[in-house]
Amino acid sequence: MKKAKIYTGTGDDGTTSLVGGTRVPKDHIRVEAYGTIDELNAQLGLLAVQLEDNAYIVDIMNNLLTIGCSLATEGKTAYTLTQTEIETLENIIDKLEASLPPMRHFILPGGNEAAARANICRTVCRRAERAIVSLCREVEIDPVITTYINRLSDYLFLLQRQLLAGKEKIWENHCK
Repeated sequence: MKKAKIYTGTGDDGTTSLVGGTRVPKDHIRVEAYGTIDELNAQLGLLAVQLEDNAYIVDIMNNLLTIGCSLATEGKTAYTLTQTEIETLENIIDKLEASLPPMRHFILPGGNEAAARANICRTVCRRAERAIVSLCREVEIDPVITTYINRLSDYLFLLQRQLLAGKEKIWENHCK
């Protein structure tokens, strides 16, 4: 079997191929959406190495690859998530939220490396969500994707709080 080269030269003109072969500019909103999902997955990989139990993060990373494939495909796609993935995420969010004290103030990012990484993941997730919402104005996107990404940012926020273990730094609001 002949070894494939990593470079093809086909993107040298500033375009890339979607699943199915359609070529679009590399700054196309569809590419921005799945590219930001890819960035989120990379950040989650960095977070996962900080966690003793990272099995659920790995599950999320697999789901994000499915989402990326769906976003990179024009028209109907076989790459889908189901309501089950959303329900699983919501159940984990509910358990995490129940284990944490009620939040009464905004908290500052940081505290420890793992919590800071979770917060970076949350902000990249929110950027991915904005890109997907923009793409939804142009093409039909499975609503499970937008729901999953919205819930994922909530999960990442709560994970950050859990990783802070009660040592949250409160924002001193001077805007009153």
